[in-house]
Amino acid sequence: MATPVKHLLAAGTFVLAAFGLCAAPASAAPEKNHPKAADVLKSKAKTKSSKAKKAAAGAAAGAAAAGAEAAVIDEPEPDITDTRVTDYACELGNKITIYTNEKDDSNIALRWKKRLHRLARVGTTTGALRFENKNYGLVWIGIPSKGILLDSKLNRQLANECKNADQAKPLVTAGLEEKKS
Repeated sequence: MATPVKHLLAAGTFVLAAFGLCAAPASAAPEKNHPKAADVLKSKAKTKSSKAKKAAAGAAAGAAAAGAEAAVIDEPEPDITDTRVTDYACELGNKITIYTNEKDDSNIALRWKKRLHRLARVGTTTGALRFENKNYGLVWIGIPSKGILLDSKLNRQLANECKNADQAKPLVTAGLEEKKS
């Protein structure tokens, strides 16, 4: 099947080359009252390339929009009534707010960059708290000393060294307090 297609393409190329050679002498001698053939050919080439560029740009924009829609499904914001609010201060001045519900420990709501996201708990073997939102690629990992927000789609950290008020307090060892008293 591949051989006939190659033959057809070769034959088509030959025909176009022959047509170009035959048509060249006729267009080489334009009449006096008509614009030069070279100018006409240039203007035709410009309009064809402009149309091709516009079509390619339109196709690329359509593909990008379709890809963006497929990548992120717009979710409704989670309901945060009757929740406990925990604010985190992170490196580089980033702020994260986590809303937890005492009745539902399998989900949290996380406010990041003025948007509220619902994250579902994922089990871990280490005991760390891990919550994910697969549509947006957000991953929150909470350990006793800090929290980290990751973007699993771009494979990068969004916020690190996130600490709430309790985690930000300096550690005081119990042994030192007993010796002082």
